[in-house]
Order: sequence, then structure tokens, then C-alpha cells
Amino acid sequence: MTSPDVPFPAPAPSARPAALARRLGTGDAVMVGLGSMIGAGVFAAVGPAARAAGSGLLVGLGIAAAVAYCNATSSARLAARHPESGGTYVYGRERLGPFWGYLAGWAFVVGKTASCAAMAMTAGAYIWPEYTRATGVGAVALLTLLNLHGVQKAVWLTRAIVATTLTVLAFVVAACLTSADAARLEPFPDASLYGVLQSAGLLFFAFAGYARIATLGEEVRDPARTIPRAIPIALGIALVVYVAVAVAALLAVGADQLGAATAPLDTAVAATDLDGGTAAVRVGAAVAALGALLGLLLGVSRTALAMARDGHLPRVLAAVDTTHQVPRHAVIAVGAAVVLLVGLVDLRGAIGFSSFGVLAYYAVANASALKLRSDENPPPRALSVLGLLGCVVLAATLPWRSVAWGAAVLATGAVIWFVRTSRSAPDRAAP
Repeated sequence: MTSPDVPFPAPAPSARPAALARRLGTGDAVMVGLGSMIGAGVFAAVGPAARAAGSGLLVGLGIAAAVAYCNATSSARLAARHPESGGTYVYGRERLGPFWGYLAGWAFVVGKTASCAAMAMTAGAYIWPEYTRATGVGAVALLTLLNLHGVQKAVWLTRAIVATTLTVLAFVVAACLTSADAARLEPFPDASLYGVLQSAGLLFFAFAGYARIATLGEEVRDPARTIPRAIPIALGIALVVYVAVAVAALLAVGADQLGAATAPLDTAVAATDLDGGTAAVRVGAAVAALGALLGLLLGVSRTALAMARDGHLPRVLAAVDTTHQVPRHAVIAVGAAVVLLVGLVDLRGAIGFSSFGVLAYYAVANASALKLRSDENPPPRALSVLGLLGCVVLAATLPWRSVAWGAAVLATGAVIWFVRTSRSAPDRAAP
């Protein structure tokens, strides 16, 4: 008899998948989060945010950071109680019920798979513009191969990527300050409340990488201590970097030029007198995109592993390689899906729904945190409530196409769930 919320048959007890090895310390976990947050988003998100809010994007950045902090606090406390691969998929399942966990996992896997493709194409555009798709496919293949050889190797590469990206961003800030003009921040804030909130929703996407720490919960040593430490550290470092970059870019060229640019930091550095500055930005953007892609591939494959264990994805994806302690089949499946998208689909007009999916994902996390008992070290209730409301408001104020795509993705996932549930109903009724 098939369970209503487990559409794929369970394996025999002797064939149940093995657990992943706990190999990551606090520093490793922080690097995974930074590698996902300080990625291609910082090189691109400033432009759309400036179009939405002008100089008010700085207020939007503060709002995005506040919502992210609420989400991070809820996620950290939940991860300490449920140190398994899967992140909010697991928290929603355990605290709110199977449907809400499934919906969070669906939003994450579908939205972040599209984000993987976008990061691959971004890397390709900076590395070899004439062959963007082919270069992106190659990047996905190489990083998937790296992931198959163990999470520690992936963390090692992430350290190198984060160091390179931070060096380039420090150069960007220094370059922009050579032509800074405080008058470019006026009027401040230069937007309506709706514009500021929309910029916050767009900038929130750049903060979402700390979820990679939670989704790797099964591979972190002493997760009850490590995860609550690593998430706020990674978030705090990213916030400092983003504020410095945003302020410097606004002082260098102003909100109008940033909003009109497809590569805003490239535009900001080009306005200075430093030779070779734009080349450095292009290298940094390519490296950052690869770092974000690596972190995304890690997170999506682990969430797919968790969903496969519960039967919401094919059980074969739950297999763990005993040599390298990685979910081999899930890693390969995610890599193949991303390669397919990069090679065949133009995602430029559709990728906006990923922001909606991320906010929906964290809304479930905050709602799950509200279910923690007093003896389970819950976060302050006000933080979880603010995080939940913040996610809903920011999702609703995104550009309407992003809202439409995101709602359609969630609705599709819900329909699949209820169709599978209804098909299993006769089995439950059978004697």
C-alpha cells in the first residue's frame, strides 16, 4: 500500500540510503554561505534595485538584510534541531506537515535549478562571450564532477573563489571612491515605498545563499553549535560587503546610470580613471558566478536527496556514494538538468520567478520556527513573525512577471501533490 505523501515506493530496509559524513566545521560552513551569497548577485543586483528605487536602494538593502536576519535566525534554530540534508524542506515537513515541507522543497529545487542555469550562463558570458552557452555547459560539467569527489573539495574551491571575489570587490570600492561625489545620493531616498520594497525583494535574492549552510546540515560537525554560529557570521560579512559596494557605486555614477546598466559595477568602475579596471571586474564577476553555481549545485542536490528519501522524488536519487560520501545520483541528476537548461532554454525572461520561490521557501521556514517548543531553543517569536510577513510583502512587491512565474511554479507543485494524493486514496481505502 502506498502512503499518500510518499508517491515512490520505499526501498527494503537493507537498501535504505546511508547517512552523509560530518566533515565541515564552522569555517567551512561560513565559506559555503559566503560562496553562495557573495556571488554573481552582487555584480548584477544593484542595477535592477537602482531602477526600482534610485538612491533608495540603500533603504531597500537594509530591509532585505533585516528580513534575511529574521530568516537566518529561524533557519539556524531549526537546523540545530533537525541537522539533516534538505533545509526548509525538512523543517516544514517536521513542523507544519508533509505538504508544506514538500512545497518548500519544490520551490527550492525548481527555482534554484533555474538559478544554476542563470549563474552558468553568467559565467559563460564573462569568460567567453562568443560561446556563452558552451562555456556555461562546461562550467556545470566541471563543478558537478568536483561535487562528485566530496564536499570538502568543493569547500576548498569555494575558499579560493570567495577570496578572489572579495579582492575584486575591494578594488571596485576603492576605484569608485576615487571619483565619489556625495551629490549623487540626492535626493535620498529617491523612490516611493513600493519602489523601495521592490528593490528589497530584488536584493534579497543576493542574501539567500546562507540557506546552503542549512541544506548541508547532515555534513556539518556538531550542527547544534556550528550552524547557529555560521549563518549569522556569513550573513554579517555579506551585508558589510554589499553596503560598501552599493554606496561606492552610487557615489561614483549615481542611481540613474546604475539603473540603466546591464553590468552596473563594470559601469561604475569604467567611470573612473583607473586603467584595466573593467577587466578586473569581469574576472571577478566570472569567478563569483562560478562560486554561486558551485554553492547552488551543492544545495539543490542535497534538497533533492532529502525529498527522494521521503519519496517525493525518485528513490534512486537518495543513494549515497560510500567512497566520497556524496549523494552521487542526485548530484548527477541536478547537473544534467542544469546542462539541459543552459543548452536549450533562454532563461533571461523567466528567471525572475526564482526570487519569488526563495521568499516562499523562507516564509515556510519562519512559519516552521513558530512551531518550536520553549524547550527547543526557539528564536524570539517576533523575529519569526517579522520574517514571515517580510517574505510575503517582498514577494508581493516583486515585478509582476516574477510574481506570476513564481505563483505558477508553486501552483504546479501543489497540483502534482494533490494529484498523487488522490491517486493513492484507493490504496488507503483497500482492506
